[in-house]
Amino acid sequence: MKKFSARLWQELKNYKSALVFSLTFSVFSVLGTLVLPVFYGKITDAIVSEGNVDFKAMLIFAAFALGTILLVAVCERITDVLGNKMANGVTKNVRNAAFKALQNAPLKNLDRRSVGDVLSVEIGDADKMADGLLLGFSKFFTGILTIIGTLICLFSINYLVALVVAVITPVSVLTAKFITERTYKHFTAQSKAAGKQSALIEESFSNLNTLKANNCEREFENKFAKANSELRGAAFNAVFYSSLTNPTTRFINAAVYLAVTFVSALLAIKTSDSAITAGVILSLLSYVNRYTKPFNEITSVLTEITAAKASAERLFAIIDGETETDGEIESEITGNVEMDRVSFSYDKSRELIKDLSLKVERGTKVAIVGPTGAGKSTLINLLMRFYDVDGGKITVDGIDERNYRRVFLRRNFGMVLQETWIRKGTIRENLTLGNKDASEDEILSACKAASLDGFISRLSLGLDTVIDEDGLSQGQKQLICIARVMLVSPPVLILDEATSNIDTMTEMRIQSAFYALTKGKTSFIVAHRLSTIRSADVILVMDKGNVVEQGTHAQLLEKGGLYKEIYDSQFEGET
Repeated sequence: MKKFSARLWQELKNYKSALVFSLTFSVFSVLGTLVLPVFYGKITDAIVSEGNVDFKAMLIFAAFALGTILLVAVCERITDVLGNKMANGVTKNVRNAAFKALQNAPLKNLDRRSVGDVLSVEIGDADKMADGLLLGFSKFFTGILTIIGTLICLFSINYLVALVVAVITPVSVLTAKFITERTYKHFTAQSKAAGKQSALIEESFSNLNTLKANNCEREFENKFAKANSELRGAAFNAVFYSSLTNPTTRFINAAVYLAVTFVSALLAIKTSDSAITAGVILSLLSYVNRYTKPFNEITSVLTEITAAKASAERLFAIIDGETETDGEIESEITGNVEMDRVSFSYDKSRELIKDLSLKVERGTKVAIVGPTGAGKSTLINLLMRFYDVDGGKITVDGIDERNYRRVFLRRNFGMVLQETWIRKGTIRENLTLGNKDASEDEILSACKAASLDGFISRLSLGLDTVIDEDGLSQGQKQLICIARVMLVSPPVLILDEATSNIDTMTEMRIQSAFYALTKGKTSFIVAHRLSTIRSADVILVMDKGNVVEQGTHAQLLEKGGLYKEIYDSQFEGET
């Protein structure tokens, strides 16, 4: 718990005032509960015998008791509110930190985790941590304080009774500690199983059309049933073992109550000076009841804290994870790109790109073609610094990419991918993701150049129409992404199958826009349709991570290599 406690305290520093007030009102609440048994005893002792009752004393002590009860209730309410504020505040901050860490984590680390698992940590584990912290604030501190204060009161009344309590109750603490230490692994397994299940749900529902088309529903039902059974087993073990704590400690505490009753009765019989009165016995039993109650609450809290600790460690693992390294340079980029003996592989046991050298002058239009798995998209990932090279270097205007600030470098690289991304918002908001200051005229010009103006004109709210992934065709989404890059107009462009989801007629119209967009800019165009890259200044043919051919369209056709083979497969009979 030490590491968890240290991190928790570090987060709590942002809520010092709330923490101080919460602890202060907790003290007042505990003091109030410690005074109440004295009033109960005084009220009882006011009944001396039949017909001999001090009603005035009874009313006075009853009034004090009622006032104390109200004070305790108010203090407990304030403590709960402040605890709630701190717990939810800490959870909010940790969740924000985890989200920020995910944004700054290297893609290679995120590739190892499913989206569902990350969602499970960011949402589910954060909620579990909040629940544990909330109970910890409201019960743990007041429970410890009540135990210490009650023990002091018991010793002040009768040391023999206090010794009986002090000797037996550590058994309750040791039992709770023994069980909770062995419960932690089950809560960890439960969190992992929940993440696995979330990943499966996300995978199946995000690709539901494909599953149905291939009649895979039954297969995924079986996979889900297996994951659900795994979660059920882990959850059952966590709940079963953690639930042993409360009844075990309740049994021990009941034994304490019985022992105190027995010892108090014996003392009352043997004491000649009537020091142990009925009121004193009532006070002792009341203190014992208050003494054992926090043990029951604390053992329940320990279970929740154990679950919170397992969840928090998954969150902190993301927060403390590796972050992308960054440079400091922000000098103007004109578009000269060079690769010098670049080597890279996603899996270190399988070599992908080795000793790749390439020099691209400013304003050059470079097309990249090749069979699936040749390394075309990997080359783009390296240019954008989504991944860093394993060997060699990539320079932009003579400066190693790793020395540029990532945000600055990517601001100078415009990118349109085959896989589009549309956020839920207006068309205007989606178009201006990379250029928030774009004017209305600039937006409309970009839309016209991207052949998007006809689609927008048919919408009642035009650019202010709210859209999301589900409301658009794949072609419409890609046109929005193309217009988005046109608004930024960076010195280097990367078009990765940018027209793959656009119909032939629209593609013909947009080619002229691409020519205007790429004029004077360094362009890297990944394409399977060779008709879109005939006018490229240079065509790179990649195979197995290396550039195996290089030249213009005409030169490569004349050479009769892999490019001609690919071309003939698409345009048999054409020249």
